[in-house]
Parts: sequence; C-alpha cells; structure tokens
Amino acid sequence: MTAEELLDAARTVAENAYVPYSGFRVGAIIVADDGTTYQGVNWENAAYPSGTCAEASAISAAVTAGRTRLVTVAVACIDAAADEESFPCGQCRQRLHEFGVRDVIVATPDGGAGSYALSELLPHGFRLQADS
Repeated sequence: MTAEELLDAARTVAENAYVPYSGFRVGAIIVADDGTTYQGVNWENAAYPSGTCAEASAISAAVTAGRTRLVTVAVACIDAAADEESFPCGQCRQRLHEFGVRDVIVATPDGGAGSYALSELLPHGFRLQADS
C-alpha cells in the first residue's frame, strides 16, 4: 500500500475510536514485515489513564496474530487542527521501537502524507537485550 492509502485506511478506522471524553479520534495502521496490515484506534476510559492509544491498539492486533516484526505505521487523527501533523506520543514511539518499526507516516496540513524515520522521532530508543 502507498503512504496515502495507509493514511486513508487510518482515517477510516479512526471513525471507530471510542473517545467520549476528549473527542480526539485517532486511527493507526501497522504494517508487518510480510506486508500484512493491522488496524487500531484509541479508546478512553473514565479512569484516566486506563485508555489505549491507536498505535498500541494496532500493535496489540499484530502481536495477537503472531506478528512481532513491524516496519511501518500510519497515524491519522481526524479531529486534529488542520495546520498540524499528529505524531505518535512518546510512549507509542517507544512501543513502535520495540517492534522494529522504521517508518512513521502522518497526515500533513495540506492533506498529503509526511514520512519520517522513527529514529528521527525517537533518536535514542530504549533497548533491553532479550533472554531468548
């Protein structure tokens, strides 16, 4: 899928976000190393911070399906101000780093697709050596 197609899919799935408190709907599409895509949305809970970010939701879907090598994420907030890009939060940047995501695609103010290396957004991600 192209960057634009991934963003369109993220915008579409963002419609399903459960955000009764903030009204800030976010959708994410994660692409695994085999090209399979997984989607996620943010959802809120009255007991903040018990909700989940869209990126974490998409990662959970991928991991549940047995995919742990992820390469790209597209993130779209359909309620963001028109003049700003919506980047993953700090926790999600670390989550993406954990699973090897290299590329982050976000909507640009002109409606296009901005592409960033995760290493630009998280230059010194935390890595712990696995025992396996």
